[in-house]
Amino acid sequence: MTSEKLTVPAVALGTWAWGDSGEAGEGYFGSELTASGLREVVDKAQSNGFTLWDTAAVYGMGRSETVLARALKGYDRGEYQLSTKFTPQIAGDGDDPVADMLEQSLDRLGTDYVDLYWIHNPADVARWTPLLIPLLESGRIKHVGVSNHNLAEIALADRILGEAGFRVEAVQNHYSLLYRGSERAGIVDHCREHDVRFFSYMVLEQGALTGRYSPANPLPAGSSRAAVYNGILPQLRALTDRMTAIGADRGASAADIATAWALAKGTTPIIGVTKAAHLDGLVRAHGIELAGEEIAELEALADAADVDTRGSWEHAM
Repeated sequence: MTSEKLTVPAVALGTWAWGDSGEAGEGYFGSELTASGLREVVDKAQSNGFTLWDTAAVYGMGRSETVLARALKGYDRGEYQLSTKFTPQIAGDGDDPVADMLEQSLDRLGTDYVDLYWIHNPADVARWTPLLIPLLESGRIKHVGVSNHNLAEIALADRILGEAGFRVEAVQNHYSLLYRGSERAGIVDHCREHDVRFFSYMVLEQGALTGRYSPANPLPAGSSRAAVYNGILPQLRALTDRMTAIGADRGASAADIATAWALAKGTTPIIGVTKAAHLDGLVRAHGIELAGEEIAELEALADAADVDTRGSWEHAM
């Protein structure tokens, strides 16, 4: 029954911030985005081979999907891949909430299929996973992933899909230098051993690992991420200074090094892009090969920072 194997670019592009209203201080990121600016992002990404766009029904409650569809207008559907999510926490009470949420996403995205469809959070694996099977059979979704699931939940979802000839082809978890729960729990190794693509999100910790922010220059006031990260910026200093230095030797930024680290670990980073210039960093990061001792040093500095950046929506792995 299985369709073609999932193949994706080295880096996926995240559009969580595209769900912000566009007004300063409103939304999770406090981003000020324009249609022309996002179109520029799309054009530059597509021409550099970054063609997988990750969104979710819950990002801006549909706004991210709508804005993404608008920015991709005019591109042939075969020229890009769409990744979106079923979020159990906002499920409706109809007979088939998964199909209902997918239909709404397809409508906003202006397409009749999604390349990669995720169960966003593991509210009830046995309840939600079987509802993906008819959608795979009809071709409305091509591949299935699970996000924020632990090892037991991944295995259960895979077993349920396996009975119908499908499988979990991708796992998407929070994974960064500061947050390596999926590595310690054996999930990254499990994915490597079973040919499952591991997508790492929050690789840049919403900007805290870019080296751009410091106690003197904090994240945007009023944004949700400022509340989470501004208090820990002093502890991150030694790490981001070292990332900046490693980057400087290669004509790259601290953010590029964070992305290169995630690539070196065998994962597919999902990097949030809101400016065309962000793509230059992804091109650089893709070309960087970190030495084993550099990886070990960065991880030791990250451990020494001793911060917990687990999201409010995440269970321990």
